[in-house]
Amino acid sequence: MEAAVSIPGAEPWSAVGRGRRGADGVILVHGFTGNPVGTRPLGQHLAAQGYSVEVPLLPGHGTSHHDLARTRYADWYAAVERVLEHLVSRCRQVAIIGHSMGGTIALDLAARRADDIAAAVVINPPVRIPPGPLSRLSGILQYVVPFAPRELAGMPADDIALDGVEEGSYALVPARAARSLLLELDRVRAGLLDVTAPLLVVRSREDHTVAPSNALEVLELAGSRDLRELVCHDSYHVPQLDEDGPLVADTISAFLDEVLEPWRS
Repeated sequence: MEAAVSIPGAEPWSAVGRGRRGADGVILVHGFTGNPVGTRPLGQHLAAQGYSVEVPLLPGHGTSHHDLARTRYADWYAAVERVLEHLVSRCRQVAIIGHSMGGTIALDLAARRADDIAAAVVINPPVRIPPGPLSRLSGILQYVVPFAPRELAGMPADDIALDGVEEGSYALVPARAARSLLLELDRVRAGLLDVTAPLLVVRSREDHTVAPSNALEVLELAGSRDLRELVCHDSYHVPQLDEDGPLVADTISAFLDEVLEPWRS
């Protein structure tokens, strides 16, 4: 039995499509230690335009860092894949949007389930193990320090330029869960050539959580013929909740409307 959501706003969210966009589904995936607080506003923006929207809460998130410690990357990926299969069964086509680790999962799914992903958007996705001793020693540290404060783990709380905006992420980072993500990054990066769907990469010029070079690698290595970029100059790691939020929402909306339009009858 899954733990009850305890963080305000962290509940999963969905909307049934309507109008000319109603047969098009969109999945919005939050980041590691995060929850739908960071993805639901964008999902609501797209739902208002008629898209069928799913904003899942990944296993171990939205409750307690102890719950997250019992989950791994395979659990988070599988949860999003189940949402994809649900939408594929009832939608004409499906787009996936992911923030931070959610972007990593989006790229992974777009590579491994290319026939089912009609478009992808990633926002500051990690695809390379960050430099530094913490990453290099994570295999040992996970047994010595099972839970690390966010700052020590290189994940500052609420990495947002706007004052007073909170993402609702965990204050402590489970080391084993984090390491499970790190162990997948080389594989996901190596598979970027298999990402062939139209791809929009949203990247912040200044990001204190995921180095901006990660997004640049996605732009360099992805196999998509339709590859686009949005640079956020006034936001940090969570631009969809930050100063550039309206620009991010409008750009993603225009991108989806353009790349999905040819498939509509």
